[in-house]
Amino acid sequence: MPLPPIMPLPFSLPFRPAALRHAAILLALAFAMPAHAAPACYAPNALQARPGEEIVRRATGAPAPLPDIRLPPAQAVPAALSGSIRRVDLPAGVKLVALTFDLCEASGEVSGYDGALVDYLRAEKVPATFFGGGKWILSHPDRAAQILADPIFEMGNHTWSHANLAVKTGEAMARQVDDADTAFVLARANAAQAGCMLEKVPARPALFRFPYGSCSVESMSHVNETGHLAIQWDVDSADPAFLGASLMAQNMLRAIRPGSIVLMHANGRGKHTAEALKLLIPALRAKGYGFVTVSDLIAAGKPVIAATCYSERPGDTRVYDEAARTGRHILSRP
Repeated sequence: MPLPPIMPLPFSLPFRPAALRHAAILLALAFAMPAHAAPACYAPNALQARPGEEIVRRATGAPAPLPDIRLPPAQAVPAALSGSIRRVDLPAGVKLVALTFDLCEASGEVSGYDGALVDYLRAEKVPATFFGGGKWILSHPDRAAQILADPIFEMGNHTWSHANLAVKTGEAMARQVDDADTAFVLARANAAQAGCMLEKVPARPALFRFPYGSCSVESMSHVNETGHLAIQWDVDSADPAFLGASLMAQNMLRAIRPGSIVLMHANGRGKHTAEALKLLIPALRAKGYGFVTVSDLIAAGKPVIAATCYSERPGDTRVYDEAARTGRHILSRP
């Protein structure tokens, strides 16, 4: 049985003492209520995957304009939580993992929505964290609102159009972050209009993921100052590559350890991701793992934080930085 949602702690209290934190997790396991399979404000047939919606298409016509609205105020991330959160150290014996899915959409394209993947997570009652690009949210308004409204999911910011924030600077960099926050606010309003209960959904996203896993001192400062925890990963599924479901699941299973944050995609860029999940999730459960959102994982332990951003080791995102500077396209990307 998955853990029930654990509300994130206020920034003024980054994490509980280990003994209290461990006790809270054990109590949650003992008294957990069954998780809801779907948000009550949407009919089951509205949530189900539709054939073809996972396909990535070339954009035609001008993009939808972003309304000029005032963003809710943000509280800066405290120094103890600033930087790149890669995983979480958990109390001994606690086996939790956070599955995360990027919903990126670059300029000139309309990305997809991997409904089969989301259907499986709901059917198995597996909490997950999605990182939505602002452009993706505007081109998929119903799907974005449905994810926001689902009590087993949460959504963070993944920039406006999947720009490399190690290269973008100044106002262009800030707009990538702030405009995606605006799209999140619009999706939240759509979910509220549908009658969804959103008390646990923040007014603006509290989590952020850097495209390509790449950042600069300037962009990290802006992300943290505008109230976002910068979430990276310690396990990369490599799902944009054509590895096949079995190999992908085996690789993730070998790499995952308690407190891991796993990178995947749900925007049509992931190849065989839904099939790999059907192998990975039962295998992790057999090993005694529970599934939580990133926010709940952070609340359950002590985040492991790096001063800079990288995928597997410092410096390994430079290929993406150089491609952004020269305008060269790289298909496989976080």
